[in-house]
Amino acid sequence: MSARIASPRFLALVGTVVLWASAFPAIRVGIDGLGVAALSFLRLLVAAVALLAVAPFAKVRLPRRGGLTLITLCGATGMTAYQVLLNWGEVHVEAGTASLLIAIAPVFSVLLGSLFLGERLTHNIVVGSVVALAGAAVVSLAEGTGGFSVSALVILAAAVVQGVYHFASKPLLRHYTGLEVATYAMVAGTLFALPLTPATWHATLHAPPGALASAAYLGLLPSALGFVIWAYAVARLPLAVSTAALYLVPPVALIASFIWLGEVPRPSALAGGAISVAGVILISRHKQNHNPANAPAVAGSEPQGAACA
Repeated sequence: MSARIASPRFLALVGTVVLWASAFPAIRVGIDGLGVAALSFLRLLVAAVALLAVAPFAKVRLPRRGGLTLITLCGATGMTAYQVLLNWGEVHVEAGTASLLIAIAPVFSVLLGSLFLGERLTHNIVVGSVVALAGAAVVSLAEGTGGFSVSALVILAAAVVQGVYHFASKPLLRHYTGLEVATYAMVAGTLFALPLTPATWHATLHAPPGALASAAYLGLLPSALGFVIWAYAVARLPLAVSTAALYLVPPVALIASFIWLGEVPRPSALAGGAISVAGVILISRHKQNHNPANAPAVAGSEPQGAACA
């Protein structure tokens, strides 16, 4: 049993969870010294360059012309819009709380799949979506004073665009590996973020070393390395195992935020996060019923709605 836990595929899965969870407190550090625009662009740029450097060794293929529309949508939503919205929201929302809100992204990807990809809208999906959204509402109310926090709503918008990314990437995953899709989307997202270059240049000149290190960390580790080892793990583990591991991202992010930033989440936010995760788990039970736990995932693919930071 210990040998199985120490196997490269399980270590890769654990590494993915830790890296994606650590991104939330790292964002808070980067925002303080760089601002939203510069941190968003630098993270995308560093990640894109790193993934392109790995591409020849990972045998990443050039995309076909027919997939460019979906790749463009993935880059605009899951990379550019997601980074800007998440960073903007974390200006006022604690890192751990942000991870709880982002955890509901699978709700939107599943609902979009039901609406546009003809996927069956089951009882579990409906009930799970309502439960997850109710939990997100509790978290948002916990962040506000007498009502919903605007910053919490911005992070919910980030969860929506991440849901769009996973919805749009699903057709691409029939023809490309998860690493290939992530590389295409990261490069496209960097191109969409080019208008942020002037602000990035100005902020970088005056940024403290800690903020620049945070941007480099976010681009190289959670974004680039995170996608590489995630693709490795999910190609070699049952879909149920890799999907279940993603539920650990919010609690690990809470621990990392406490250690790194000293953040202590409100009890109501924790309760709302638990409700949201319960809703997402209920939705995933529908997916697992249609994907037997002992069936290996397609090489390089990823569970629908995989939540990352």
